[in-house]
Amino acid sequence: MAVFRQQRFPRARASVRAARQFAGDALAAWGVSERRDDIRFCVSELAANAVLHGVPEGREFCVRLSLDEGVLWIEVRDSGPGRPVVRHADLNAQRGRGLWLVTALADEFEVRDEGVGKSARAGFKTASG
Repeated sequence: MAVFRQQRFPRARASVRAARQFAGDALAAWGVSERRDDIRFCVSELAANAVLHGVPEGREFCVRLSLDEGVLWIEVRDSGPGRPVVRHADLNAQRGRGLWLVTALADEFEVRDEGVGKSARAGFKTASG
């Protein structure tokens, strides 16, 4: 049986930490301990991208986690224009590696248009669910 949790967050830097905590709480409630650090890191990266690049002023973004048949999905949705671009990792760069790291850690990654805005989804195979 699939389970999910979702929460909306304001466009604020503090929301990145709040989204990571939200994810950690969901993982603990579902008994998911494997890949916990990778999952929380990817939530942080996707939330940071939403705050910095995706969420228009005065709007919110939504973080949804779902667990179904051994796959934990992270989905971060915002209402901003444009699509995130996965860049080649420049090891000397101070910024711009977040999505590359998400694609390296996750088993699956996709960006979907949502009519208004987009969602970035990352899937992690787990022994739970």
